[in-house]
Amino acid sequence: MHAGARGGFGGVRLRKPRLGFWQILNMNVGFFGIQFSFGLQQSNMSPIYKYLGAADGSLPYLWLAGPITGLIVQPLIGAMSDRTDSRLGRRTPYFLIGALICSACLLAMPFSPALWVAASLLWILDAANNVTMEPYRAFVSDRLDESQHSAGFLTQSAFTGLSQTLAYLTPSLLVIVGMDITSTNAHGIPYAVVTAFVIGAVFSVVSIGWSAWTTPELPLSDAERAHMRAQPRSAAATVREIADAVRQMPATMRQLAVMMLFQWYAMFCYWEYITLSLAHTLYGSTDAATPGFGEAVLITGRIGGFYNFIAFVAAVAMVPLARRMGPEALHAICLTLGGAGLIALPLIHDPWWLLLPMLGLGLTWASMMGNPYAMLAGCIPAERAGVYMGIFNGFIVLPMLLQILTIPLLYHRVLGDNPANVIRLAGAGLVVAAALALRVKRTSG
Repeated sequence: MHAGARGGFGGVRLRKPRLGFWQILNMNVGFFGIQFSFGLQQSNMSPIYKYLGAADGSLPYLWLAGPITGLIVQPLIGAMSDRTDSRLGRRTPYFLIGALICSACLLAMPFSPALWVAASLLWILDAANNVTMEPYRAFVSDRLDESQHSAGFLTQSAFTGLSQTLAYLTPSLLVIVGMDITSTNAHGIPYAVVTAFVIGAVFSVVSIGWSAWTTPELPLSDAERAHMRAQPRSAAATVREIADAVRQMPATMRQLAVMMLFQWYAMFCYWEYITLSLAHTLYGSTDAATPGFGEAVLITGRIGGFYNFIAFVAAVAMVPLARRMGPEALHAICLTLGGAGLIALPLIHDPWWLLLPMLGLGLTWASMMGNPYAMLAGCIPAERAGVYMGIFNGFIVLPMLLQILTIPLLYHRVLGDNPANVIRLAGAGLVVAAALALRVKRTSG
């Protein structure tokens, strides 16, 4: 393969071999395990913290792990994978190492004896997920021709929806088959939650291993290998590479960063406070010792499973829509529907009617996990795909960090100690993000 054949060396952007449907599916199976882990976190970490004695207003601080580790790990691992030349490839070693660490943390999490242990394990778990995630994003960009980027990233989105559907529903499914939600281990964590985390640990390793086995990376060309070996490999050089990439960031990426600020601030509000909001609006209390709180945990899983199932179905349907109308307009429509649903959600007091706003949130989630990456992939240089994917995902964790620092200040003074108001704020954030999505203009990298 000559220089440029993989999509960008020497300023030449040549077509890569087109992959069939099953090939694209196989290369993205690993995303199932990664996102099952994230789904377990989203649906269970706030309840686990509450079971271990956390106060409502302090929950955001206990979620600091994701933003901090993501902000540090994602660009560093992305830059390192750009310069990796191993027998397994550039990206694959990171998938495998991250998956193993992730599995170990998932096994340990529901046995946490204290808040500080659970919070510490979440730091390690998020670091491991980030080690896996960013090279995986770059792998799709590496492996697929630009004309198949939407298909590749929306397939990842479909696996996100499927895996998180199962992650959210697993405790409820275990209760259906006979487990008692009130039966807990010595630390007050229900055995249904413990079993869900054990299942997630298995999925993490098996799914990543499948993708690594079925979809080898494209071999590096001689020019790429020579260029890579000529680059300095010290930690200082890696940091300089990240700083240079930030300074030279494409205009499209800068526009996407502003949009990402609002959409991810909103989603973090939802994940942290949806269980508390449901407990408050449906059962009148956020006390983890009440029966209503346990029911709210199960309802969170059910509606989360529903919106992720919608995301799974919608991601497949969005592939032709993204080609026809463009990912920018499609993303704006999906964000608007999700925002409207979250604004209305606290007004609903019948658990079955909660599925209605989840339709919009499912469309939002499907679009968030695919369309922004499709907008990005064509505007970044191929030889820096890893570092730019890492920086781009910094635009996910920075809004989360901002949310964590601001919500505890707003919760008492502005939001009236009412978790339902946090959900309304999340809806407003998605609507603003929709308007900003329409301002994104794609340029070629």
